[in-house]
Amino acid sequence: MIHRAKKRWWKEHWFYFTIPALIIYVWFMAFPLLNSMRLSFYTGTGLVPTEFVGLKNYVELFTNPLYKDRLVGALKNTLILFAICMGIQNTLGLMFANMLSGRLRGAAVYRTIIFLPATISVLVTGFLWKLILNPHWGAVNYLLVNLGFDQFYGYPWLGKPETAMIMVGLITAWQWVGIPTMIFLAGLQGISEDLLEAAAIDGASGTQIFWRIKLPLLTPVMGIVSILTFVGNFNAFDIVFAMTNARGAPEYSTDIMGTLFYRVGIAGEHPVAEPNMGIGASIATVIFFILFVGVSLWLISRERAAKNS
Repeated sequence: MIHRAKKRWWKEHWFYFTIPALIIYVWFMAFPLLNSMRLSFYTGTGLVPTEFVGLKNYVELFTNPLYKDRLVGALKNTLILFAICMGIQNTLGLMFANMLSGRLRGAAVYRTIIFLPATISVLVTGFLWKLILNPHWGAVNYLLVNLGFDQFYGYPWLGKPETAMIMVGLITAWQWVGIPTMIFLAGLQGISEDLLEAAAIDGASGTQIFWRIKLPLLTPVMGIVSILTFVGNFNAFDIVFAMTNARGAPEYSTDIMGTLFYRVGIAGEHPVAEPNMGIGASIATVIFFILFVGVSLWLISRERAAKNS
């Protein structure tokens, strides 16, 4: 009788226990987001624009070459960063997770080594790799030259538009590969051992088990990892700031959405050199809607796939 009364009380009052978390979320997440959207309709000097201009900031953002060209370039570079992280970071994460899920001696040590870069500050990581990639005395060029690749003597990896964004993407993938590794590992450990043993008894090789059993069952996990990567790349800022600068040098080749927002809304875009909080808020709103559309499309596709299955 007492157990039933407690159960009924929980069903009727569970919502009250979510109120503290809801207050924190609304105050620190929802309110700043809505306020940023509100600021995108205003202009003026200072940190709080007061003159209402409607959609003028968006018109300026999408038509004025000063902002439009930088927006297109930043979007392109952000998508390049996303492609590198998806192709290298998440692929390696899946491979490492598959290795660690087996009977690998010293798996705990390897897990620590793989995850360790993710515990380092992004600014520290960017500064260290900037030193390693130094064209004159950096370890990368020194190693390549000693291996016989003399054409890389003094090669400025972060000084050429052709290679700068690629290097930023590779270093981002190196630092965060531990995150997808742990997520994929958790997904692999959730697969029933009976299923894997039955496949092995039927004569399936390790490769066949991975491609035909493990990988299909990891599809939801792969979707989550993709969404986390997508959101993380569009919110990235500090790795570019540490390795090149807020202007995405050289020649804006490493300029991404985060640095564009910082430069326009906080630091001031060249040659104006005066912060424009209204257009900065417009850029933040554009980033939000890109993320919203991307995540929504994934959720819709997952729902359709679940209905079809």
